[in-house]
Amino acid sequence: MSNQDNALLKKVAVWLPLLLATALAIGMFIGLRFQSSSPTTVISSSDLANLHRGLAGQGKIEELLRYIDAKYVEDADKDVMIDKAIDAVLGELDPHSNYISAEDLIAINEQLEGNFDGIGVEFMILDDTIVVVTPLAGGPSEAVGIRAGDKIVAIEDSIVAGMQLDTRDIFSLLRGEKGTEVNVGIKRYGEDDLLDFTITRDKIPVHSVDVAMMLDEKTGFIKVNRFSATTYDEFVQSLQKLVEEHEMQDLVVDLRHNPGGYLTQATNMLSQLFPDKGKLLVYTEGRTVKRTEYSTNGRPFYNIGEVVILIDESSASASEIMAGAIQDHDRGVLVGRRSFGKGLVQEQYPLRDGSALRLTVARYYTPSGRCIQKDYENGDEATYDRDVEDRYLNGELSEEDNIAIADSTRFYTDNGHVVYGGGGVTPDVFVPLDTFLLREDYLRWRQYAAGFIFRYSEQNPDLADQYDLEGFVANYRVPASVYSDYLDYAKEQGEESPLPSNSRVVSELKRFLKARLARQLYNTEGFFAVWNGQDDMVQEALRILRTDNPLAAAREQ
Repeated sequence: MSNQDNALLKKVAVWLPLLLATALAIGMFIGLRFQSSSPTTVISSSDLANLHRGLAGQGKIEELLRYIDAKYVEDADKDVMIDKAIDAVLGELDPHSNYISAEDLIAINEQLEGNFDGIGVEFMILDDTIVVVTPLAGGPSEAVGIRAGDKIVAIEDSIVAGMQLDTRDIFSLLRGEKGTEVNVGIKRYGEDDLLDFTITRDKIPVHSVDVAMMLDEKTGFIKVNRFSATTYDEFVQSLQKLVEEHEMQDLVVDLRHNPGGYLTQATNMLSQLFPDKGKLLVYTEGRTVKRTEYSTNGRPFYNIGEVVILIDESSASASEIMAGAIQDHDRGVLVGRRSFGKGLVQEQYPLRDGSALRLTVARYYTPSGRCIQKDYENGDEATYDRDVEDRYLNGELSEEDNIAIADSTRFYTDNGHVVYGGGGVTPDVFVPLDTFLLREDYLRWRQYAAGFIFRYSEQNPDLADQYDLEGFVANYRVPASVYSDYLDYAKEQGEESPLPSNSRVVSELKRFLKARLARQLYNTEGFFAVWNGQDDMVQEALRILRTDNPLAAAREQ
């Protein structure tokens, strides 16, 4: 190889990522411009010039790749280089514009669309064995007779017990296209022989409402974990249950740890909380996107009284849309901690290989005109991602006085209450993070609860007959012998740290064991029935709701 060729290859190696990034940026810009144009749009001279530059850039990329393929000293993975170039382009934009691989896109779409194709079981891995926690109601596994506690030891002709499979491996074996069949071998407690089942895969719902239950005689509680394509329907079904079966008057909506999702699901839910038609809930606007307003439809199915929304530092996007509308219109009380601060709207564009580009196209604004997007201009992506950790370190999560006001511009609610944008939604009532629950000894010992409780309930099948849920919450206490067995179980699983000695750590571990046992016996409602009794935010919400004027009481603090 000549010195001239070597020099050329060195230049290619140095400049390739930048050239790829530049050309891809131009190509995406042109593609998006074409996508947003109608077929009859006349291309301006400036757009034509951009097109020529884009084509020239793409030709240069192909030329570079041909040189690398023909001359480079080693085999080079073209797909890896292209992926790195895409990341370089998007790294120059906002933190929420990103490239999604085809593999990751499948999992993301399952969460957002609210279903996947599978056999319909909730499982856990216990002692290297797949154990069915519960067959999903109405799913294909329940239909053929799979039960909670069944151990899946074989799938098709392969033994899976003791094979140290991870969750992704199990998904790949059990999930598949609707209508296809999978054969599983089941070891059932009390049965000597292996049981064989043929399960026909079907659409399995992914629920975005964790629980809908009553907190007291008049207050309902709905926990929403994301805003997927089915969230509004699940929310309405929850309202129906609480109002028609339990005569609910007031409502607590828990949006903690909710990262968002579909904007229209949030606005549809908000319409159920406002009786008036045409009340602005949120509007979006961007450089190439005209202002779009979302308003109430004036058709709530039920007359909901007082409303409390629970938020924290992990409540983002659609969660903040819901919280902002409630606060700006003085419809209810926000309880918790300052929300995440994501005020950007993304659109998703499919790419030919099954991957996708998720691109920020607009900002959204609450009814008072606030954009709650936190700053991303003055730091790198790592700084942006570290924001919640920084809040913890600077004391904001523990002390209300430490809450940062990123934008001092004043906005006003309908009643004239001052609110701010520029970095999340600040609640009306602050509830500090209980940092005790972040103690390492508590977290280390707590991680064994699910496996222990499953085994304990399997060995004590008559527990559910001793209490109903209300009686369990009021009267059950974790016996000292059970707690001791739990510690022994954790040590059997490899826990080597000293036994818990702090009295509150012991108390919190027993509380968590009780909540997990309630979940095993009474499903998700059982867990929350136990946990909410000592949940600081839930208890603060109930305190506020029991005042004569909750909104006034919250803002006078």
